[in-house]
Amino acid sequence: MIVPPLAQTQLAQEGVRYAPQIARAAARHGVDPALLAAVAAQETGGPGTNAGSNILGDGGHGHGLFQIDDRWHAFARSGRAMDPASNADYAAGMLSGLLRRYGGNVGEALSAYNAGDPHARGTSTRWGDGRVLGYADSVMRHYRNITGGPAPNIAGAASAGQPSASTLESCIAERASAAASIAALAGQAMAMPIPMPPRDNQHSAADLVSDTQDDDAAEASSS
Repeated sequence: MIVPPLAQTQLAQEGVRYAPQIARAAARHGVDPALLAAVAAQETGGPGTNAGSNILGDGGHGHGLFQIDDRWHAFARSGRAMDPASNADYAAGMLSGLLRRYGGNVGEALSAYNAGDPHARGTSTRWGDGRVLGYADSVMRHYRNITGGPAPNIAGAASAGQPSASTLESCIAERASAAASIAALAGQAMAMPIPMPPRDNQHSAADLVSDTQDDDAAEASSS
Protein backbone atom coordinates (compact mmCIF):
# COMPACT_ATOMS: atom_id res chain seq x y z
CA MET A 1 0.00 0.00 0.00
CA ILE A 2 1.42 3.37 -1.02
CA VAL A 3 0.50 6.34 1.18
CA PRO A 4 0.93 9.70 -0.57
CA PRO A 5 3.64 11.57 1.39
CA LEU A 6 1.75 14.79 0.74
CA ALA A 7 -1.16 13.60 2.88
CA GLN A 8 1.11 12.93 5.84
CA THR A 9 2.94 16.21 5.37
CA GLN A 10 -0.22 18.29 5.12
CA LEU A 11 -1.74 16.71 8.21
CA ALA A 12 1.47 17.22 10.18
CA GLN A 13 1.70 20.83 9.07
CA GLU A 14 -1.78 21.44 10.46
CA GLY A 15 -0.77 20.10 13.85
CA VAL A 16 -2.31 16.64 13.48
CA ARG A 17 -0.62 14.26 15.89
CA TYR A 18 0.07 10.72 14.61
CA ALA A 19 -0.25 12.00 11.03
CA PRO A 20 1.57 9.01 9.44
CA GLN A 21 -0.65 6.49 11.24
CA ILE A 22 -3.82 8.39 10.32
CA ALA A 23 -2.80 8.86 6.68
CA ARG A 24 -1.89 5.18 6.34
CA ALA A 25 -5.19 4.01 7.87
CA ALA A 26 -7.18 6.40 5.69
CA ALA A 27 -5.46 5.18 2.54
CA ARG A 28 -6.04 1.55 3.44
CA HIS A 29 -9.79 2.02 3.92
CA GLY A 30 -10.41 4.67 1.25
CA VAL A 31 -11.31 7.44 3.71
CA ASP A 32 -10.40 11.10 3.37
CA PRO A 33 -7.37 11.51 5.68
CA ALA A 34 -8.51 14.97 6.76
CA LEU A 35 -11.87 13.56 7.81
CA LEU A 36 -10.23 10.79 9.82
CA ALA A 37 -7.90 13.34 11.44
CA ALA A 38 -10.89 15.53 12.27
CA VAL A 39 -12.55 12.62 14.10
CA ALA A 40 -9.37 12.10 16.15
CA ALA A 41 -9.25 15.80 16.99
CA GLN A 42 -12.88 15.69 18.07
CA GLU A 43 -12.47 12.53 20.13
CA THR A 44 -9.23 13.25 21.99
CA GLY A 45 -8.14 16.77 21.06
CA GLY A 46 -10.82 19.29 21.82
CA PRO A 47 -11.99 22.56 20.29
CA GLY A 48 -9.22 24.71 18.92
CA THR A 49 -6.71 21.90 18.32
CA ASN A 50 -6.15 19.45 15.50
CA ALA A 51 -4.05 17.12 17.66
CA GLY A 52 -5.70 14.05 19.14
CA SER A 53 -4.12 12.11 21.99
CA ASN A 54 -3.57 8.44 22.71
CA ILE A 55 -5.47 8.26 25.99
CA LEU A 56 -7.87 6.20 28.06
CA GLY A 57 -11.08 8.18 28.45
CA ASP A 58 -14.82 8.01 29.05
CA GLY A 59 -14.46 6.51 32.50
CA GLY A 60 -11.93 4.00 31.24
CA HIS A 61 -14.11 2.74 28.39
CA GLY A 62 -12.77 4.88 25.55
CA HIS A 63 -9.49 3.53 24.21
CA GLY A 64 -6.83 5.36 22.27
CA LEU A 65 -6.74 8.09 19.70
CA PHE A 66 -10.25 7.41 18.43
CA GLN A 67 -11.83 6.38 21.75
CA ILE A 68 -12.97 2.92 20.71
CA ASP A 69 -15.46 1.82 23.39
CA ASP A 70 -14.76 -1.52 25.07
CA ARG A 71 -18.45 -1.96 25.86
CA TRP A 72 -19.22 -2.34 22.16
CA HIS A 73 -15.99 -3.37 20.46
CA ALA A 74 -13.92 -6.42 21.33
CA PHE A 75 -10.96 -4.69 19.68
CA ALA A 76 -10.94 -2.15 22.52
CA ARG A 77 -10.36 -4.97 24.99
CA SER A 78 -7.26 -6.13 23.16
CA GLY A 79 -3.68 -5.03 23.64
CA ARG A 80 -3.72 -3.29 20.25
CA ALA A 81 -6.32 -0.75 21.29
CA MET A 82 -3.74 1.66 22.70
CA ASP A 83 -1.44 1.37 19.69
CA PRO A 84 -2.08 4.52 17.61
CA ALA A 85 -1.61 2.77 14.26
CA SER A 86 -3.97 -0.09 15.13
CA ASN A 87 -6.46 2.28 16.72
CA ALA A 88 -6.49 4.53 13.64
CA ASP A 89 -6.87 1.52 11.36
CA TYR A 90 -9.84 0.22 13.34
CA ALA A 91 -11.51 3.65 13.35
CA ALA A 92 -10.93 4.10 9.62
CA GLY A 93 -12.54 0.73 8.97
CA MET A 94 -15.53 1.69 11.09
CA LEU A 95 -15.93 5.05 9.36
CA SER A 96 -15.58 3.52 5.91
CA GLY A 97 -18.25 0.94 6.72
CA LEU A 98 -20.62 3.58 8.08
CA LEU A 99 -20.17 5.76 5.01
CA ARG A 100 -21.12 2.80 2.82
CA ARG A 101 -24.07 1.92 5.05
CA TYR A 102 -25.50 5.43 4.86
CA GLY A 103 -24.89 5.98 1.18
CA GLY A 104 -21.98 8.37 1.62
CA ASN A 105 -23.88 10.69 3.96
CA VAL A 106 -21.04 12.05 6.09
CA GLY A 107 -23.28 13.57 8.75
CA GLU A 108 -25.14 10.32 9.33
CA ALA A 109 -21.94 8.27 9.37
CA LEU A 110 -20.35 10.56 11.94
CA SER A 111 -23.45 10.59 14.13
CA ALA A 112 -23.58 6.80 14.03
CA TYR A 113 -19.87 6.62 14.90
CA ASN A 114 -20.50 8.70 18.00
CA ALA A 115 -23.97 7.71 19.15
CA GLY A 116 -24.91 4.60 17.17
CA ASP A 117 -27.77 6.56 15.58
CA PRO A 118 -27.37 8.31 12.21
CA HIS A 119 -29.89 10.98 13.23
CA ALA A 120 -28.62 11.70 16.74
CA ARG A 121 -27.10 15.05 17.64
CA GLY A 122 -24.58 13.17 19.73
CA THR A 123 -21.99 14.71 21.99
CA SER A 124 -22.14 18.50 22.11
CA THR A 125 -18.99 20.59 22.09
CA ARG A 126 -18.67 24.24 23.13
CA TRP A 127 -16.03 26.02 21.08
CA GLY A 128 -13.99 29.02 22.16
CA ASP A 129 -16.31 31.44 20.39
CA GLY A 130 -19.26 30.17 22.41
CA ARG A 131 -20.84 28.10 19.66
CA VAL A 132 -22.21 24.74 20.73
CA LEU A 133 -22.12 22.11 17.99
CA GLY A 134 -23.39 18.57 17.79
CA TYR A 135 -20.87 15.84 17.16
CA ALA A 136 -20.99 15.72 13.36
CA ASP A 137 -20.87 19.48 12.93
CA SER A 138 -18.07 19.77 15.47
CA VAL A 139 -16.05 17.21 13.50
CA MET A 140 -16.69 19.26 10.39
CA ARG A 141 -15.35 22.36 12.10
CA HIS A 142 -12.15 20.44 12.83
CA TYR A 143 -12.19 19.31 9.19
CA ARG A 144 -12.39 22.90 8.00
CA ASN A 145 -9.52 23.90 10.28
CA ILE A 146 -7.37 21.04 9.01
CA THR A 147 -8.04 21.58 5.32
CA GLY A 148 -7.61 25.34 5.67
CA GLY A 149 -10.52 26.26 3.42
CA PRO A 150 -14.05 27.48 4.08
CA ALA A 151 -16.72 24.84 3.80
CA PRO A 152 -20.06 25.52 2.13
CA ASN A 153 -23.05 26.11 4.38
CA ILE A 154 -26.61 24.89 3.85
CA ALA A 155 -29.91 25.34 5.62
CA GLY A 156 -29.95 23.24 8.76
CA ALA A 157 -26.34 23.81 9.75
CA ALA A 158 -25.82 24.18 13.47
CA SER A 159 -25.25 27.92 13.18
CA ALA A 160 -24.62 30.56 10.56
CA GLY A 161 -21.23 30.20 8.99
CA GLN A 162 -20.63 26.75 10.37
CA PRO A 163 -20.53 23.86 7.92
CA SER A 164 -22.95 21.00 8.33
CA ALA A 165 -21.38 17.59 7.93
CA SER A 166 -23.68 16.68 5.07
CA THR A 167 -22.54 19.66 2.98
CA LEU A 168 -19.09 18.15 2.51
CA GLU A 169 -20.14 14.75 1.22
CA SER A 170 -19.19 15.39 -2.39
CA CYS A 171 -15.96 17.11 -1.42
CA ILE A 172 -14.89 14.29 0.85
CA ALA A 173 -15.83 11.65 -1.69
CA GLU A 174 -13.79 13.51 -4.32
CA ARG A 175 -10.75 13.76 -2.05
CA ALA A 176 -10.96 10.11 -1.09
CA SER A 177 -11.25 8.85 -4.68
CA ALA A 178 -9.07 11.34 -6.56
CA ALA A 179 -5.96 9.17 -6.70
CA ALA A 180 -7.94 6.10 -7.77
CA SER A 181 -9.73 8.04 -10.49
CA ILE A 182 -6.52 9.44 -11.90
CA ALA A 183 -4.93 6.00 -11.91
CA ALA A 184 -7.95 4.49 -13.66
CA LEU A 185 -7.93 7.17 -16.35
CA ALA A 186 -4.21 6.74 -16.88
CA GLY A 187 -4.69 2.99 -17.26
CA GLN A 188 -7.45 3.47 -19.80
CA ALA A 189 -5.35 5.90 -21.77
CA MET A 190 -2.44 3.47 -21.92
CA ALA A 191 -4.71 0.62 -23.00
CA MET A 192 -6.34 2.55 -25.87
CA PRO A 193 -4.81 1.97 -29.33
CA ILE A 194 -3.26 5.05 -30.87
CA PRO A 195 -5.06 5.85 -34.15
CA MET A 196 -2.70 6.19 -37.14
CA PRO A 197 -3.54 8.80 -39.75
CA PRO A 198 -4.14 7.34 -43.25
CA ARG A 199 -1.28 7.69 -45.72
CA ASP A 200 -1.87 9.55 -48.98
CA ASN A 201 -1.89 6.33 -50.99
CA GLN A 202 -4.48 4.63 -48.77
CA HIS A 203 -8.26 4.84 -48.86
CA SER A 204 -10.87 4.07 -46.30
CA ALA A 205 -13.27 1.16 -46.77
CA ALA A 206 -16.07 3.60 -47.54
CA ASP A 207 -13.96 5.23 -50.28
CA LEU A 208 -13.22 1.87 -51.89
CA VAL A 209 -16.91 0.93 -51.92
CA SER A 210 -17.78 4.31 -53.38
CA ASP A 211 -15.12 3.98 -56.11
CA THR A 212 -16.39 0.49 -57.06
CA GLN A 213 -19.97 1.71 -57.28
CA ASP A 214 -18.88 4.64 -59.49
CA ASP A 215 -17.00 2.28 -61.85
CA ASP A 216 -20.01 -0.03 -62.12
CA ALA A 217 -22.28 2.88 -62.90
CA ALA A 218 -19.92 4.15 -65.58
CA GLU A 219 -19.76 0.75 -67.26
CA ALA A 220 -23.54 0.43 -67.22
CA SER A 221 -24.04 3.85 -68.83
CA SER A 222 -21.40 3.23 -71.52
CA SER A 223 -22.99 -0.06 -72.48
